Amino acid sequence: MVHITLMNSAHFDAEVLIGGGGMVGQTLALALDSAGVSVAMVDAAKPAETLAKHFDGRAFAIAFASYRMWRALGLAKQLDSVAQPIRQILVTDGRPGGGARPGGPSLLHLHFDGAELDSSEAEPLGLMLENRYIRLALDEAVRARPSIQLVAPMAITALQRDAAGVAATLADGRRLRANLLIGADGRRSFVRQWCGIKTAGRDYGVTAVVATVVHEHPHGGVAHEYFLPSGPFAILPLAGNRANIVWAEKHAAAEALLKMSKPDFLIELGKRFGDFLGELDLEGPRFGYPLSLQMAERMIDPRVALAGDAAHAIHPIAGQGLNLGLKDVAALAECIADSVALGLDPGDVAGLERYQRWRRFDNVAMALATDFFDRLFSNDLAPIRVARRLGLGAVNAAGPARRFFMRYAGGAAGDLPKLLRGESLAA
Repeated sequence: MVHITLMNSAHFDAEVLIGGGGMVGQTLALALDSAGVSVAMVDAAKPAETLAKHFDGRAFAIAFASYRMWRALGLAKQLDSVAQPIRQILVTDGRPGGGARPGGPSLLHLHFDGAELDSSEAEPLGLMLENRYIRLALDEAVRARPSIQLVAPMAITALQRDAAGVAATLADGRRLRANLLIGADGRRSFVRQWCGIKTAGRDYGVTAVVATVVHEHPHGGVAHEYFLPSGPFAILPLAGNRANIVWAEKHAAAEALLKMSKPDFLIELGKRFGDFLGELDLEGPRFGYPLSLQMAERMIDPRVALAGDAAHAIHPIAGQGLNLGLKDVAALAECIADSVALGLDPGDVAGLERYQRWRRFDNVAMALATDFFDRLFSNDLAPIRVARRLGLGAVNAAGPARRFFMRYAGGAAGDLPKLLRGESLAA
């Protein structure tokens, strides 16, 4: 590692330096800038690749609280026209060949309907957004703010810290110094590793096959989560007669699916998908993502904070991974803005500790919950299969329980930061 010598410890290029310019890093940059905090963001990815139409094929179920934050940051114009509201969620349990049609192969299923929520909660259960549209909207918003220093594509090659701040050496030899460094650089976070923050977790032994399909009949805004012995099979509605599928299989089986001819793949897909949406076709390529659980032992270090996948990466079984990262953003931005408003610098230890207290329990609880549900549903043992179907039926019969889960998944539960309530951080 290259070490740097700080020639002028009083000089800062920005109050906050963000390592990583993905969706979490860009949202944080916009949030801090809106609060009057100066930001520099360094991202190693090439924009020409990350903004390409078929960059990674993913789509995300965005909780309505997360969407409120993007609206508050001025992204509604770009996102509203391409977002697909999720009106209902149907969770069923079964075996290959049953088809993910309403009710599934089991009469004991779990049905979430946004119409059950109070009329004051007019938002949908969530909104489906394709990765490429989110990235385009965030990139446009960041570049429209000259006060945000964006350095990309560029890697951070070394870091050095003193009592006043952190300095980063970039791959081209430039140096940036800030009061606070944010690691928003993903699962393999350079910032986290430099801090010596350890992680715990496990490999799920499966790969999620991700693809977008075009179907004959309208989906009605219904999202399906269909549990098979190898893992969950999700059908997530997109704008138009389209859906994003997330299909978990053991690594070898997933590799075979990715290499199959299109006609053979569609045959295998139809066995799980069912025929309730009519004829199916693929739109674009298929992608494979190995699944694992990874939790950082802590979210802060002196003059450093972690957010998003750098702090926690969970199973996608409930579609909460990106939403956890966006919750981190809302809490961290508010903690930093409050510290600055009090005349403290953004790296003040009290503000960082407040951020960790605010987010740590929720992140760990969601990680444990998704891990538990994966263990519970990813098997075909008869006694467990009977018990979990009874459990689904019991929750489905309990209206208050259903409504609580809907509010929690939508991000409406707990102590919400201002941005998740749709409020501005601007003084």
